[in-house]
Amino acid sequence: MDALRVRGGSKDARSRSSPRCRITQALLGFRVDMLGICVFLCAVFTHVLSQEPEEPISYSVHCTEGYKYDRVKEQCRDIDECALLDDACKGGMQCINHYGGYLCLPKSAVIYVNKEGEPLSEAVPPVPPMPPVPPAPPVQGNQPQVASGSGRLPLSRTVHCAPGFTVDEQNFCRDVDECATGRHGCGPEQTCYNTRGSYTCQCLPGFQRSGDRCVDRDECALTHYCTQRCVNTPGSYYCECNAGHKLASNNHSCVDVNECDAQSPCEHHCYNLIGSFLCQCDHGYELAPDATSCQDIDECGFSSYMCQYQCINNAGSYSCECPEGYQLQGNRLCQDINECETGTHNCQDDEMCWNYYGGFRCYPRNPCETPYSRTSESRCICRSQAECQGLPPSIVYKYMSIQAERTVPADIFQIQATNIYANTHNTFRIKAGNEGGEFFLRRSNNVSAMLVLTKPLSGPREYVVDLEMITHQLTMNYRSSSLLRLTVIVGPYSF
Repeated sequence: MDALRVRGGSKDARSRSSPRCRITQALLGFRVDMLGICVFLCAVFTHVLSQEPEEPISYSVHCTEGYKYDRVKEQCRDIDECALLDDACKGGMQCINHYGGYLCLPKSAVIYVNKEGEPLSEAVPPVPPMPPVPPAPPVQGNQPQVASGSGRLPLSRTVHCAPGFTVDEQNFCRDVDECATGRHGCGPEQTCYNTRGSYTCQCLPGFQRSGDRCVDRDECALTHYCTQRCVNTPGSYYCECNAGHKLASNNHSCVDVNECDAQSPCEHHCYNLIGSFLCQCDHGYELAPDATSCQDIDECGFSSYMCQYQCINNAGSYSCECPEGYQLQGNRLCQDINECETGTHNCQDDEMCWNYYGGFRCYPRNPCETPYSRTSESRCICRSQAECQGLPPSIVYKYMSIQAERTVPADIFQIQATNIYANTHNTFRIKAGNEGGEFFLRRSNNVSAMLVLTKPLSGPREYVVDLEMITHQLTMNYRSSSLLRLTVIVGPYSF
């Protein structure tokens, strides 16, 4: 029996040729005599089987380029050049092993595997599937026959297929679709892809292999297209925008939201900003803690000097008011109303109207009391020496008004002699009305003196102070006195 040899054809990285076996059949026959023919047919043959990748060869075999013979499994095995060659691909290309060779593809290429087991990519057109392995052609010449009964049978063949292949009805080795038959080991989170003679398990989009499992790929930790915030989800991700922005139509970039047009959040005035907005209030209002609504400013609470008398807060503003007897001057000051000039008093005809700060008073037009008689509008004299014994010969009536709480000391009134005589000496004193020590009379010179306020006075109140001037005649040793009765009216306020 002769040895069987197989010659390998050539192939490149994108196509392959099935190994061909040349079979030599040996027939041993024995001729017997003419009386009976006993034919002993011993036919030893080997079947002709076109080898698919990883298809077993039962005899001494030379595999084609890109394959090597596995003596243990007795089959031609594909050589993984990508694992053997460190620099199989140049220029940053990725190496993809291929039956009988390998491919160099861009790293961004997406690899698919068709049912025929061929790797495909978006960068490289798919490799056309190989046709099924045809049966071995019949042996030319005399085909060995085996006597059986009344006829002769052709010599039979036994076909052996590689793992992942099965024999069909026509004795072809057909690929087994493990994905369709369920004879695969892919997990529930993986997708099974059939290949020629085997299958592969791939993770769903958004997942990646980690050992035998598929784990989520964190796109946010890798390169993503979100301009602001990236949120990872199982198998995917989505983009979010910061406050004041919204997603654009591409679902990746963010655009500003004009809150003033969208929802009018401000109570008074709204100004749009990049990523936010600003509220402003009308004059007299201020922003509330929520930064959108406006609340009235209590100007009266700022200072007690906003108004001279009383501050009235209004919505968005304020106003000043004055007490009775005053009128508002400008925006904050209070001015006394002179009722005596305006005629708004109630004094009688025999009374004199005297205006003071915040009001008025009615005094008799003739202030002289017995035994005094009136000589002028405000002067009274005593004409009877008997009746005027111990009394000042004349009294002059004066009136003045001052504000309450006036700063002290303060010069408030000057007394002066109306007649000046030679060889006289004048002295001045407060004769009455200064029981509380509110006043002090300071002599200025020989003919005048100044009344000084020494304590702040509260009003409304009336003080009657008698100021006496005593005249000493030096040559005649004569002494005389005159009295000025000063009525001091203290107003109720300090203005």
